[in-house]
Amino acid sequence: MSKTILVVDDADSLRTMVKAYLAQEGFRVVTAANGREALFIARQERPDLIVLDLMMPELGGYEFINVYAREGAAPIIILTAKVDESDKVLGLELGADDYMTKPFSMRELAARVRAVLRRAEKTTDDRPSALLRIGSIVLDRNSREVTVDGNRVALTPSEFELLATFLASPGRAFSRLELLNRIQGDTYEGYERTIDVHIRNLRTKIEPDAGNPRYIVTVYGIGYRLVA
Repeated sequence: MSKTILVVDDADSLRTMVKAYLAQEGFRVVTAANGREALFIARQERPDLIVLDLMMPELGGYEFINVYAREGAAPIIILTAKVDESDKVLGLELGADDYMTKPFSMRELAARVRAVLRRAEKTTDDRPSALLRIGSIVLDRNSREVTVDGNRVALTPSEFELLATFLASPGRAFSRLELLNRIQGDTYEGYERTIDVHIRNLRTKIEPDAGNPRYIVTVYGIGYRLVA
């Protein structure tokens, strides 16, 4: 099923051109001439992505983003004639996912649309549950809190990410390098054995007996896994 793109711009010629090109690329395209009309159409059509001009009459792009954020979740690509970096940053801070400066190439716009849609789909598919639980351990990704037997436990950021990784995939064996990448990023050049220190500290905080772990166990020759 083709994705629906909402194109919002007060210039008739640009709307027509963008609609024709994106339709040719396989998208279903609907258009609006200003932010107010775009809100109405977005409520009716529920677009998968919005291409949004910033400078429009009645309801401009910034105002549209503020209102739409309370009722919709489609990613937004901003189109702007402004070249000031602060204007672009403001749009991104308000919730836009990408921006393009006018004039732009249709080919690049189509590529940006596909890229943003891919990211949105990946986020939806891979989004972990906010609340992770196993046994007496509960981890809340939103509040960044962990409780054990109902008591709050203070974890470092690295310990929190390690525990979240284990809770999201109980039973899976992770290598030390995998765990290091989870907490430091793929480009981090660190010593894999530092994970052992983090695991040891984490065990003292969540295990009934850190010397005889019940939850996070060692997988010899590989790394660690969480026992469900």
